Amino acid sequence: MALDKSVSSVLNEQINKELYSAYLYLTFADYYEDRGLKGYANWYMIQVQEEVDHAKILRRYLLDNDFKPTMEAIDKPDKTFSNDLEPLEAGYEHEQYVTSLINKCYQAAYDAHDFRTMKMLDWFVNEQGEEESNASDMITDYKLFGGTPQGLFSLDQKYLTRTYVQTTAMPM
Repeated sequence: MALDKSVSSVLNEQINKELYSAYLYLTFADYYEDRGLKGYANWYMIQVQEEVDHAKILRRYLLDNDFKPTMEAIDKPDKTFSNDLEPLEAGYEHEQYVTSLINKCYQAAYDAHDFRTMKMLDWFVNEQGEEESNASDMITDYKLFGGTPQGLFSLDQKYLTRTYVQTTAMPM
């Protein structure tokens, strides 16, 4: 069964948004790397990998449903930071934006009565809840503990232990 045009279009757009997210988080990792905060850089490098995984999941879904994805240009991130909290806040804001985009995809599937796509998108809805929670927790932790060199060091060490786990199968 071919996808509804509005559904395939919004999912194709979401691929670009996921790749932009990876590009944006790469700039966050670079900021922290430059500051010597390798744990924070590690956190965001893993985010980069996850966002690319999300784009690949959507691409595969489109291909498996007889739609050829088209790759669009990725916008250049325009964020600059003057302190270590700003990337965390920008990350939280961005995750809220991505949630709104996933909701838009879900709405298109709902309007088209495309229950299979809605089921696939359930995974993304749950993922966004986790992403927003993690981003919010990082802000809270930084505000509570990042104000001292020792606290910042401890948080950085905590984020250095995060490991990448590839999403290996399409969530359904």
